[in-house]
Amino acid sequence: MIAAVGRLRDGPEAALSSDYIARAAAAGRQLGFRSVDLVEVEAKPNGDARAEAGALFRATPDDARKILLDERGAEWTSRQLAEKLARWRDDGQACVTFWIGGADGVSQSVKDQADEKLAFGRQTWPHRLVRVMIAEQIYRAVTILCATPYHRD
Repeated sequence: MIAAVGRLRDGPEAALSSDYIARAAAAGRQLGFRSVDLVEVEAKPNGDARAEAGALFRATPDDARKILLDERGAEWTSRQLAEKLARWRDDGQACVTFWIGGADGVSQSVKDQADEKLAFGRQTWPHRLVRVMIAEQIYRAVTILCATPYHRD
């Protein structure tokens, strides 16, 4: 699951995110992944990170493994992400949720609640683009586990 602060209007980012999520869900079923979903929670106009944190927490299943997308996080290769998803699935992890904060970042409580932090490099990326990037990486991880030719080392 991807839980993101803010809602995307129609546009290329929304279309790409939806496409990769649908592809990942379809391919993932044969690997025992239940679903891949995007849940958007309301961004607060004043950037109230505490209120946004509460919305992220409510959107996340209690038993989920929580991965915060943060430029200060670890940098995983696509294969490492695939291996982690497979290991969590095999260990009985019911859900993995990737958190994307709002434009003003996330509260300390979100950072504290995250099981892991993942970075797409040290740059700061637009939140709309981060949705596409994590959706594509989930799809890529699933194709790696399916041994399809999509990913090339």
